[in-house]
Amino acid sequence: MKDFLTRNECSAMRGIAILAIMLHNYCHFIGKIVKENEYQFHGINNDRLWYVMSHPDEFLPLHLLSYFGHYGVPVFLFLSGFGLVRKYEFSTESHKTLPFIRYHYLKLFRMLIVGFVFFLMVDMVTPGRFPFHWDNVLAQLLMYINVLPEPEKIIWPGIYWFFGLMMELYIVYRLLLYRQKNVYVVLLVLVCWLLQAFCDPDGETLNRLRYNCIGGILPFGLGILLARVYSEESGGLLRVKSHFTPTKLQGAVLWGIVFLLASALVLVMCFSFQAWLWIPVFIILGTIALVKLMPESVLKVFVWFGGISAAMFVTHPIVRKFFITVAWKQDIYDGLMLYVVVTIALSWAVKQVIDHIPSPKL
Repeated sequence: MKDFLTRNECSAMRGIAILAIMLHNYCHFIGKIVKENEYQFHGINNDRLWYVMSHPDEFLPLHLLSYFGHYGVPVFLFLSGFGLVRKYEFSTESHKTLPFIRYHYLKLFRMLIVGFVFFLMVDMVTPGRFPFHWDNVLAQLLMYINVLPEPEKIIWPGIYWFFGLMMELYIVYRLLLYRQKNVYVVLLVLVCWLLQAFCDPDGETLNRLRYNCIGGILPFGLGILLARVYSEESGGLLRVKSHFTPTKLQGAVLWGIVFLLASALVLVMCFSFQAWLWIPVFIILGTIALVKLMPESVLKVFVWFGGISAAMFVTHPIVRKFFITVAWKQDIYDGLMLYVVVTIALSWAVKQVIDHIPSPKL
């Protein structure tokens, strides 16, 4: 059970997540493609999803990527919670709050500043220039922009909302969850769920909550709990032991069942507001099952993508700014192919730049 998720499997999950996010952020900018329910729950988006699934055409893959691709975000949040526990909770060393927050802010800033600077230069010389204001730029760089009113209208590129979300989760983890009992994690997840459950499904309150850590606690907390439960080094925390050791074929069958059930539940749950709030749990289980089912040769490909996931995260909005115009001219798959190729190549180059920025010390 110590290797419930190996380092390579975690990296492959990052690779799957970043590819889903990258493709989603291109597809949902195409006018006739189905839009997602990410921050709010819009019935009309579900109606359109059902229609395109019951009347499939050549754009069905794009509809599915647009609608479901954003669920790469909870996979990243799960891996963040999982990694924090494995890094900080199984050693005798204790980390003070302010140095911990400073260290993780600077880790995020190394990625943010490179991508943001490149994006600003591209945005200034391409059509559709965004009206940046100095206070919003400052809020983005200090990663508190998520808490400002109407975050969806002031965060640009939109995907950079993730930096503010992660900064909030690091603070919550260190202040409330670090080396605390599992019951506190469960209670926090339930409180954040209740805060959302009583909101208007397509209202502004829910939108604000899900742009901030309240909307991300569920997958983040799940990562914390699984890292503690499945570690043999967990000391006083719950240990899981089993005398059943499945064969390779039995393991594949079990993970295949998990993947199919999780996929089916995700599809069914997206049509109910209350069930929709819990979809990240099954997205994560399905992604874990998927990497467990991958042959070694395929796993290595996604591990490589996981290795450049940070650079790809900050780079793909830059490339989209150029190649989305190809899709708008109705050459949708041509534009998508160019976008993918250039994003991968540029992400590798940007990773070299990020790697040359000195890493912060804790």
